[in-house]
Amino acid sequence: MAAYYQLIERNIDSTGKVTAHYRSTILAQGAWNEHEQHMAPATGIICAELDRFMPRQDMRIGRISLDILGLIPAGEFSITTKVIRPGKTIELIESEMMAGGKMCVVARTWRMITQNSQLIKGLEDTDTSDPESAQIWEGIRQWPGGYIQSIEARSHQRRAGKGIVWLRTQHDMVEAEPTSDFVRLMGMVDTANGIVPRQEIPCNWGFPNLDLQIHMHRLPQGQWLGLETVQQYGEDGIGLTSSVLHDIDGPFGRSEQILTLRPMA
Repeated sequence: MAAYYQLIERNIDSTGKVTAHYRSTILAQGAWNEHEQHMAPATGIICAELDRFMPRQDMRIGRISLDILGLIPAGEFSITTKVIRPGKTIELIESEMMAGGKMCVVARTWRMITQNSQLIKGLEDTDTSDPESAQIWEGIRQWPGGYIQSIEARSHQRRAGKGIVWLRTQHDMVEAEPTSDFVRLMGMVDTANGIVPRQEIPCNWGFPNLDLQIHMHRLPQGQWLGLETVQQYGEDGIGLTSSVLHDIDGPFGRSEQILTLRPMA
């Protein structure tokens, strides 16, 4: 089965900085522009590089902050990953995605030491329903692009501005490489911005996100990503999409996306 990306080569220099060169496939095609990549698989491929970058058994990723600097062209691109703040208990890692000589995405990731905190564990976000009991939602196909066509969507309840949608993909992130649950689910989080739009599609106003912030109180498991999402538009051209992130075991984190609201030509 086809994957979202093909690896061309991966190199490591004397400082430990890793640069990977990739080529996107039609499965990574975006919804706003047929010549760009969707931010969801772009996040996934960055996370695939993070997943393999200088792993430590006593640490895990707690936060990923991605700034989208412009259109992410389809085709060949590179991701360069390095440590910018080493430490015994916390590390700050930076990944830069470049295509056509321009920076497209800058991601900064906190990797944090793990320890047993069962005695003080406590969550306020609650479980949502099982994805297998939800109805298939073909409405997501109103969005164009290869990425949207590559995913399965199910929904318990949704309306303009608010809802719960479950997503799953059968495609690997990188051709001929295994895809971890973490990478598979991170590669769908950005879809949140298109599942409860406050307008009918096609839209009179565009609302692309300029960033994606992901915070996780545990690593996700399984094949299903649940998005419990609220979308809000302000009165001066700025909006916000906020989600509680779920897997089959319950909530595992949250995401935020800042939106620029623009009348469509």
